[in-house]
Amino acid sequence: MEARVVGNMEAFVRAMRSQAKGVLRTDDMTRVLYSTDASMYQMHPQGVFIPEDTSDVALAVREAARSGIPLLSRGAASSLAGQTTTHGVVIDFSRHVNSILAIDAEAGLVRVEPGVVLDHLNAALKPHGWMVGPDPAPSSRATIGGMVGNNSTGTHSIIYGNMIDHVERLKGWFADGTPFDFGPTTWSTLTEQARQPTQKGRFIKDLLSLLARDEAIIRRDTPLHWRRNSGYRIERLLDTEMPNLAHLLCGAEGTLAVIKEIELRLVRRPACTGLGVIHYETRRAALASVPALLETAPSAVELFDGVAIAQTRRNPSFAKQLTFIEGEPGSVLFVEYFGDSPEAVQAQLDALHRHCQRLNIGYHLLQATEPAQIANVWNVRKESLGLVMNERGAFKPQPFIEDAAVPAEHLADYVDALEAEILAQGLRVAMYAHASAGCLHIRPFIDMHAQDDLDKMHRIATHSMQLVRTYGGSISSEHGDGLVRSPFLPSFLGDELYQTYASLKALFDPEGRMNPGKIIDSADMRSSLRIDATSTRTAVDTVFTYPHDGGFQGAVEMCNGNGACRKVESGGMCPSFMATREEADTTRGRANALRAALSGHLPPEALSGAAMKQVMDLCVSCKACKTECPSEVDMARIKAEWLHQTHQVHGIPLRDRVFAGFPRVARAVSGPLAPIVNGANDLLKPILDRVLDLDTSRSLPKLARVPFHAWWKQAGDTLQPDAKTAPAVVLFVDTFHQTEAPHIAQAAARFLTKAGYYVHVVHQRACCGRPQFSKGLLEDAQQTAAASLTYFEPYLDLDAPIIGLEPSCLLTYVDEVPDLFPTDVRAQSLKGRAVLFETFVAQEVAAGKLNHVSFQGKGVQVIYHGHCHQKALVGTADTVAALSHAGYAVEALDTACCGMAGSFGYEREHAGISRTMAERRLAPRIREADESTLIAAPGTSCRAQIVDTTGRVAQHPAELLLAALV
Repeated sequence: MEARVVGNMEAFVRAMRSQAKGVLRTDDMTRVLYSTDASMYQMHPQGVFIPEDTSDVALAVREAARSGIPLLSRGAASSLAGQTTTHGVVIDFSRHVNSILAIDAEAGLVRVEPGVVLDHLNAALKPHGWMVGPDPAPSSRATIGGMVGNNSTGTHSIIYGNMIDHVERLKGWFADGTPFDFGPTTWSTLTEQARQPTQKGRFIKDLLSLLARDEAIIRRDTPLHWRRNSGYRIERLLDTEMPNLAHLLCGAEGTLAVIKEIELRLVRRPACTGLGVIHYETRRAALASVPALLETAPSAVELFDGVAIAQTRRNPSFAKQLTFIEGEPGSVLFVEYFGDSPEAVQAQLDALHRHCQRLNIGYHLLQATEPAQIANVWNVRKESLGLVMNERGAFKPQPFIEDAAVPAEHLADYVDALEAEILAQGLRVAMYAHASAGCLHIRPFIDMHAQDDLDKMHRIATHSMQLVRTYGGSISSEHGDGLVRSPFLPSFLGDELYQTYASLKALFDPEGRMNPGKIIDSADMRSSLRIDATSTRTAVDTVFTYPHDGGFQGAVEMCNGNGACRKVESGGMCPSFMATREEADTTRGRANALRAALSGHLPPEALSGAAMKQVMDLCVSCKACKTECPSEVDMARIKAEWLHQTHQVHGIPLRDRVFAGFPRVARAVSGPLAPIVNGANDLLKPILDRVLDLDTSRSLPKLARVPFHAWWKQAGDTLQPDAKTAPAVVLFVDTFHQTEAPHIAQAAARFLTKAGYYVHVVHQRACCGRPQFSKGLLEDAQQTAAASLTYFEPYLDLDAPIIGLEPSCLLTYVDEVPDLFPTDVRAQSLKGRAVLFETFVAQEVAAGKLNHVSFQGKGVQVIYHGHCHQKALVGTADTVAALSHAGYAVEALDTACCGMAGSFGYEREHAGISRTMAERRLAPRIREADESTLIAAPGTSCRAQIVDTTGRVAQHPAELLLAALV
């Protein structure tokens, strides 16, 4: 691994490990995990410090000053310009230094520590009617400290501006460890302080001298565009009676000082909002209309162009959310309005409609006024950055000119001129974002492995900078300078203003240790790239082929570091991070580790080494990342492939063989031998727990005395309707419902026959191979899946759905199996026919095919926990719809993985984390429910976790539907 030692790291390590409450990590794997952010860049730090509190941070700043160590303050590292990468020491505020210190609801102020996440803060402010004004897209993981350092803004910048417009006070430390407290003051106070013989006094004296010396330069050369992040914001100290030195740190990217406390002035949460979605034939027409639309006083105008629409349609999770798109627009604009009442918002939307008609703007205007409809539009918009990045293969849209902003009246011309240059370089381009602010996120598609493309990137960036200067804009308007734009600042700002900024940097940080190389004294934008023309590509002999990704390494490189896997407030990704808050336990962390081993940043043996095992260990293969990650990084499949590779080196552990082989054993011994096997398991459990290293508190599954197929053989004919007139369905009973819970499969069969369907049951030996997939026995899984296709073959010619009960099993035929057998007609046909039981019921209800049957759910309350694979691949709406139609009052929980995850929760080393996952939301909600409330969960593992952690028995939706069937 690259080693760039600056300062006396040994002295720093000794001091921190002897005095700090937090942990300092210097191992190679941790350094890799913190070497990247959401940008194109990679810099390996010397170490990572995770402080327990602000006193730990103060210690780190002091000891770094004594040892000459560069420091970088870091939150979620969702930065797009490389400013949260360093060769120094990273201080990670996100883990512990993340408290909301005080909310002053009367004054509209809040004090927080830097690591608090924006969505978490806004949730706490919501009951008081306040919120933070700036709303960057990664709000689910962006920290307030990072937003200050980046001077973040967002969709509503035309009314809320940047963070600098909301920062009231900042506390922290200068580079030498001296504390500061910056807030609103007066010039007379500053003058008085400048006379004091203290470090702070000398600093203020020198700052006032710098202002006096360079005032004319600052006034003459500072770019005038209001949405400016280029350089430092020293001009904010001019023309004000209440100077606030805190504003100097807004957008400083951690290059001036370390912040420990932030006071923000809040904005009122709008009472009502509405959206007009204007459709255009071309992007040019959309951009040209922006100045006219601003005349209607919107709160936001956002562009969503044709490329972004096409990318969104490719994402299974987001494609179904494009309900607001009509036809095939070249672009749409989202025009938003705030109001005190629905009527006030509707009046503004009606005025917009008249305005568009009068000026012939757009070809279609959709009005969105319902909260769910509005939230849907904004959710797609907020995640569109990652969706645009979701490009398979070598060429990916890269963020190197996406932050430029020009006055809105010049936006169309700027975009046309820039696009012409990009096309002249033979490249494609995607665009979206803040049209109202004159800022389009423009991303050319670059092959980072090709030197020619890297040179094109530099030429395009230079051309963009020149155009922006011509049109009176800013090359950085919200994402910062970092490593990508700092090299252009001397040319863009002019030498004199750049030297003023260099002098300001020297005042704060004389030794240049605060996040060096950003804003001032930056290297060429093509330096320190995460992937470049010299990056190695390791050939890996895989079972899956990854044809659209360029192989296994290409699949890993789909991770662009956006950090969506760090969200904790909602959704399912990433359950282990939600429990541990460790970077290693994010999808991004795992991808970074694998990429480092494959590209040479770690030695080749690291791919199967102990450190990699530790990083990959807590991935529960929930598949949430396959759809919740905007780049669709399928870490479940990647982990299975990695396990397969590791087994080739170290062999297959006994426990993995046992769990992978469970379906075969269960089918063989269930039935007459079940009582003997169950009794032996009870007797031998202590030995089994010790030999297999299992959690002793877990009970082993019990096998059924009468498996489903034995029951069906005896009772099936008596249940069936007339085969000549009844519509046919095919029931696939997986191993779990065949051998452990046949009563559930019986409920499904009874429901189907009672509802008038003729049921064909797939052979009992049909097995998807999911346990083998999960344990990395991919060749065995492939053989198992291939054999199962022969059992399905007799039913593939029937005009009938193939219905499954266990989401992980049924959906294996939708996800993995078709990719393993891309030319096998049976596999592709099965993929199109496979449907979960509840989905089948919901579809039949929607089609009016169950009108002949009656339900009596009688309004009984049902708490429903969806299976991870179901939520990721097909969603849970059909289950809610089916149960609701049956008369139940359904509460669908917003939960991540229950924590059992197949065998994961049985394994001793995972016992604690398994229960922590359940205790996050699932178990507490079930415990607080009264006894009359029913619990529904389609997953076998989920039901086991629920009974273990709450004592409540969860039912499969098939049982509830049968119970409600009259």
